[in-house]
Amino acid sequence: MADEGTIEKEPDQDVLHAAEEMDENSEVDPYIVAVDIGTTTLRSHIYTRNGSIKASSSKRIDLLRPKPGWVEMDPEHLFQQFLDCVSESIKAAGIRPQEVTCLGISTQRNTCLTWDRETEKPYHNFITWQDMRARDYVKSWNDSVTLKALNSGSKILHTFTRKKRFLSASVLKFMSPQVTLRLLWCLDNIPELRKRASAGQVMFGCIETWILWRLTKGKVHATDYSCASGTGLYDPFQVEWSTIVCGLVNIPMNIFPEVLPTSGLFGHMDESFLGSEIPITCVVGDQSASMFGECCFEVGDIKCTLGTGMFMDVNTGSQPHASVAGLYPLIGWKIGDKLTYLAEGLASDTGTVIQWAQSMGYFDDVRDTAAMAESVEDTGGVYFVPAFSGLQAPINDDKACTTMLGMTPNTTKAHIVRAILESICFRFKLLYETVLTEMKIPLNVVRVNGGVCNNDFVVQLMADLTNHVINRSRQTEYMTSLGTAFFAGLATGVWKNQDELVKIRKTDREFSPRENWATYKNVFHQWERAVSRSRQWYLTP
Repeated sequence: MADEGTIEKEPDQDVLHAAEEMDENSEVDPYIVAVDIGTTTLRSHIYTRNGSIKASSSKRIDLLRPKPGWVEMDPEHLFQQFLDCVSESIKAAGIRPQEVTCLGISTQRNTCLTWDRETEKPYHNFITWQDMRARDYVKSWNDSVTLKALNSGSKILHTFTRKKRFLSASVLKFMSPQVTLRLLWCLDNIPELRKRASAGQVMFGCIETWILWRLTKGKVHATDYSCASGTGLYDPFQVEWSTIVCGLVNIPMNIFPEVLPTSGLFGHMDESFLGSEIPITCVVGDQSASMFGECCFEVGDIKCTLGTGMFMDVNTGSQPHASVAGLYPLIGWKIGDKLTYLAEGLASDTGTVIQWAQSMGYFDDVRDTAAMAESVEDTGGVYFVPAFSGLQAPINDDKACTTMLGMTPNTTKAHIVRAILESICFRFKLLYETVLTEMKIPLNVVRVNGGVCNNDFVVQLMADLTNHVINRSRQTEYMTSLGTAFFAGLATGVWKNQDELVKIRKTDREFSPRENWATYKNVFHQWERAVSRSRQWYLTP
C-alpha cells in the first residue's frame, strides 16, 4: 500500500519568530531529528539550535479495524514508514545523515506489541490505545472480588501509613486505554503466547520500544520512564514495573523492557539503514513531550493537548499525585537523576468527534466550525456526549456511548456543531475542576496545543468555563515534536539548560475569561443530564 505523505522543504513559519530573536552570529547549527508517531500521522522534523524547523516529512498512519472495536497497526509497515520519513526529511533539509547530531522519538502511548525473542516476529499487530477488545475484561476485573479486596486492604494500609502508594491502590481501577488488560487478553487468546512468555521468549513493548529495537537491530530493548508509567503496568511510586498489578492479573515480568532516562543515550541507529550511526538520545511519550515543549517546568503548570483526544497534564514536581477521581499519576520525564511527575486526565474523543462530524456532512472545512457555532445563540436544546471510546476521568465509564439529545425539526447543522464543540469544553471543565478539587498546589499557567486548539470558539469557552486565562502557543500543532527535540538536544549539549528552551517557546494568543457562567450554568447541568443518559449503555459482551 502506498503511503500518503508530504515533504515540506520550507521552514515552519511558527517557529521562525523564535529564530529571528536568537543570536544570528552563533556557530553553525546542529541538526536534531525529532520523530513524532501519533495516532493518525507520523512526522519527522529537522530542528536547528534556535528551534526552527529546517525541513519536514509526514505520512498517514493506516489504522486497521479487523473487528468492531478493534484498532490496530501493522508493525512492519510502521517501521518502514519511520525510516522513510526520517530519510525524506534529511534529504529535504539538504544535509547528509552524518550531519545529524541526534535523533529523538515521541510516540502515542499504550499502543502495544509482543514479539518472539528467537524468531523476532510479532505475535500480532500493534493494538492501539483506542482498541476496545478488552472492554469486558475491564468491567469483569473492576467488579471482581479480588480487586475489591486489594482496594480495601490498601485503604487500611493508607490509614495507618499515610503513604500515597496505598491511597492510589485503594482506588485502583483498570481502564481500556491502558495496556494492562489488552496485554492480558493477548496472553489469554493468542496461541502459544503465554507458553513462550513462561519460557522467557516473549518481548513486550509499545511503539517506541519496537522502533528502538529495530533501529538497533535487536541490541536495545528499552523504553523511558514517561512511556513506561503510562502503561498501567509501571509503579510510579516505587519506580519499577509493578509486581502488584502483574501478580494480580498474572502477567509475566520477564517480558518488559529496560527503563532509561528520557533524555540520554539509548543507542545508535544501525548504519545499514541510512548510512550513519545516528545517536538516539530521547524516547518519550507524546504528552510528556508536549508538556516539555510548552516549558511547563514549574509545579502547578498545566498543559492541555486537544488532538485526537484531550490530555490535561499537571506538573506535580518531585512527588506523584494519588487521585481518587481518575487523574493518573505519571512520571513526566527523567533527566539525569531528577524525576518530574505529572497527573494526567484524559477524554479520549476530541479530534475524533470533529472528524466524525465532518464525515457526517455537518461541515465541509473544520476551519468553518467556530463561525458556525457563533452563528447561533445556543445549541437550540441539543446536547452531545463524546464517548466513542467511553468516558474517562472523572466519570470513568468504559460502557458509555456517544449520544446526541434534544433535536427538533428546527435543529440545524450549526446547532449540532455548536453542541459538539461545547461538549469538548465541558469535558475540559470536568477535568479542570477535578484538578482543583484534588490538588493542594496553586495552579499556574494553562497552555493549550494540538489541532483543535486552533478553534477560537473552543479555547475561549474553555477560559470562560474555568475562569482561567488560557495561553495558546505559536507552535500549536508541533509541540510534541518540539519537546522531543528539546529532550534530545539537552542530552547532546545543543542546549545547556531549560532556561534556553523558554526563549524558543512563544505565545500566539491569550484568552481571558468572560463573565458568562450565568448563561452557561444551566446548559452545563443539562449536558450532565445527557451524560447520565449515555452511561452503562454497552451492558452485553
